[in-house]
Amino acid sequence: MENYFQTEAFNLDKVLDEFEQNEGLVENESAGKDTWGSYQEEKEKTIESDHEGMYREFESSNGLTVAHGGDAQIQPVVPSKEDSVTEEKEMEESKQEVCDPIRGLESGRMGKLNNSRLQPVSVPYGGARPKQPVSLKLQIPQPFLSQVQNEFGSTGKNKNLEPQCRTGDLEEPCGATESGVVQMNGEHGDSPSGLLMPSDSPDNDLQAGQQLKKPFSSLGEVAPVWVPDSQAPICMKCEVKFTFTKRRHHCRACGKVFCAACCSLKSRLMYMDRKEARVCVTCHHALMNGSLPREQRRVWFADGILPNGDATDSSKGPAANPNPTQPVAASQNSNKSSGATPTASPVGSSLSLIPEDGLPPILISTGIKGDYAVEERPSEIVLMQQLEEGGPDHLVFVLNANLLAMVKLVNYVNRKCWYMTTKGMHAVGQAEIVVLLQCLPDEKTIPKDIFSHFVQLYREALTGNVLSHLGHSFFTQSFLGSKEHGGFLYISPTFQTLQELPLPNPPYLFGILVQKWETPWAKVFPIRLMLRLGAEYRFYPCPLFSVRFRKPLFGETGHTIMNLLADFRNYQYTLPVVKGLVVDMEVRKTCIKIPSNRYNELMKAMNKSNEHVLAMGACFNERADSHLVCVQNDDGNYQTQAISIHHQPRKVTGASFFVFSGALKASSGYLAKTSIVEDGVMVQITAEMMEALRQALREMKDFSIACGKADQEENQEHVHIQWVDDDHNFNKGVISPIDGKSMESVTSVKIFHGSEYKANGKVIRWTEVFFLRSEDQTNGLSDPADHSRLAENVARAFCVALCPHLKLLKEDGMAKLGLRVTLDSDQVGYLAGSNGQPLLPQYLSDLDSALIPVIHSGACQLSEGPVVMELIFYILEIIS
Repeated sequence: MENYFQTEAFNLDKVLDEFEQNEGLVENESAGKDTWGSYQEEKEKTIESDHEGMYREFESSNGLTVAHGGDAQIQPVVPSKEDSVTEEKEMEESKQEVCDPIRGLESGRMGKLNNSRLQPVSVPYGGARPKQPVSLKLQIPQPFLSQVQNEFGSTGKNKNLEPQCRTGDLEEPCGATESGVVQMNGEHGDSPSGLLMPSDSPDNDLQAGQQLKKPFSSLGEVAPVWVPDSQAPICMKCEVKFTFTKRRHHCRACGKVFCAACCSLKSRLMYMDRKEARVCVTCHHALMNGSLPREQRRVWFADGILPNGDATDSSKGPAANPNPTQPVAASQNSNKSSGATPTASPVGSSLSLIPEDGLPPILISTGIKGDYAVEERPSEIVLMQQLEEGGPDHLVFVLNANLLAMVKLVNYVNRKCWYMTTKGMHAVGQAEIVVLLQCLPDEKTIPKDIFSHFVQLYREALTGNVLSHLGHSFFTQSFLGSKEHGGFLYISPTFQTLQELPLPNPPYLFGILVQKWETPWAKVFPIRLMLRLGAEYRFYPCPLFSVRFRKPLFGETGHTIMNLLADFRNYQYTLPVVKGLVVDMEVRKTCIKIPSNRYNELMKAMNKSNEHVLAMGACFNERADSHLVCVQNDDGNYQTQAISIHHQPRKVTGASFFVFSGALKASSGYLAKTSIVEDGVMVQITAEMMEALRQALREMKDFSIACGKADQEENQEHVHIQWVDDDHNFNKGVISPIDGKSMESVTSVKIFHGSEYKANGKVIRWTEVFFLRSEDQTNGLSDPADHSRLAENVARAFCVALCPHLKLLKEDGMAKLGLRVTLDSDQVGYLAGSNGQPLLPQYLSDLDSALIPVIHSGACQLSEGPVVMELIFYILEIIS
């Protein structure tokens, strides 16, 4: 009975161990079988023909000697701790990816490895357990078995050796010399041993404060050689004895055997296509703190910035890619791009990854800087617990391969709010969107509807419909639990506090939730709604947070002057607004200030206006300390109020619009009349004065109007129309990706529906062009439209030149690219860069060939002085 129980226990343990071994590797089962089968056939042929020649002579300074024939003896020489630390420091300083498959067995006095008939060790893909060849017996002393297996385990994957060192040409290991380890500066290390792990630690555990050794540099890159169960009666870390209940667990990174407690962690391993697998504590520590190999699957974003806000370090050259980039074509061959899964997009290619009955995928940091895993169908209960606990990091949801949403619970102006912002809108010409939504009492669910709306905004931006300051977006169905929620009004923050908010890169807009009754004002006259919200919540000029289920601030339109100036029924026309135009109201003086660079906009609005009425909307006046507000009372009537900056005296009050009416009769006895109407200013003048006003505007001259009775010279009010300096209130906080140069106040044009160039699952888009002012250009720039053809030609050449490099650029975090072109009589050239650094030389040769002919051709046609323009490009994943 005892023997029967032992037999059954052994069989069950074996079955459980086999199940644990193949856990998570179902997809690689067929590949593993094929690889292992081919290895067995190749091995048997090799053993029959070259058994003796295979191990002709093999010496190493680590004391391992393989004699002629099939038996082997090992004479260990344990390296000193000082030598190991010395060589480890040299390894850490080296920033090259040395592709040496047997580096651990090479050192100072090692002879050349004659392997003209040596067959490389092949390990089945996916971590399947290899068996020892029956006709090849290596008698290895037990204390050093784990060391040797660890060294060979890091280089045991045959297909990883081939692109690095061809097995037929292994006269010398690549990256090594006869007398030592090659360092970055070409000097040779003098370490007496290639085995850097102390032999007295069965699992090569790391001591506190000890640096990572070189054998970990390839940890997780290739499948390890697994320690057989028969040679591991105890845990190789805590030495607990394995029993029927205390099962064995193989570490998928090093192949050693541990108990459940010592092998309870999980990491994503590169040789398993970045799938999660069970690893031991030591390997988990090494993988979390080691350097990030190029082949690991990483998640880069359209602007090259990681979710925690860190910028990619592009100053370091990328490691050599073992697989050369496939030749690619431009957009005409977009359907023939590589079928390999793009390494930078571990998510689907759908435009929306939001499931109907759950949350979108979420990014989880693997602990390695710059590396993020994607978790499908995350648990909302777990996420809510993380959010409630707080912390510096926010949750990162993947809405599609190019669009992320950051979520965090914040305390904003003593209100608990959801902080939700997009990341990736810039790549489609849209400012990033931020939503501060006040939490409901005891709210336990994430407001998923906002995710869907973010995707809708992204979809609209792809078609060229982008949002700007005082823009709006509306809902077509119930939103956030109510059909009364109508949409969002978008504003650029001015005087509101932004402290402790993890803001995205500029430009960005805050979305404020509005009710359905308020949507007509959001369409026709949004500044009125913005200021009314400020008056309601006592924030100047308006709050940045949104409140659900609140009472609407406007009802039926009723009797308002806006009925005469805008179409509330069909929205066929609205009150024109000139950018930068403001209205200042002081004691007995009103000034309408028009920026000089908005002359064309003003002329367009004036020419469309009625002959006897000139009305225009004004912008929010940041130079004023208060502003008129229109409030609709419960009776539907409109009243005028004013809001001001807290604890600041009111000197200048802003208005939201002005109206000049030419219906004043000369017989009335008034020169002109001025009055406040709702949240604007109305000036009544005679028809003759109206004509004089229009003529002054056409000639870009200042104009003054005296108001009051004709026989009253004292205490008259005056209305001044003034042309002021150019409006530069745009592109705030925007910087160049080339060198960090500020783009604030630099004229730019968004590019929509431009050509897209696709390759290797990536697409490069031209999104914007900035027209910079040259130092010797005193009269400003000519019309940017004059240079549109040149900009298009330059953009096309730039995209075509970089098409073969899109995948590599994206993996290096250089997803946002800048190209600055200078055309002058004595200077013609370009500068390309990303993340504040110039592009590496490996890309410049292709750029030179493509750009120089185009730029010189443009310089020959230059007739209006120097031209300096900067084009912005983004590399994105292809989504549908």
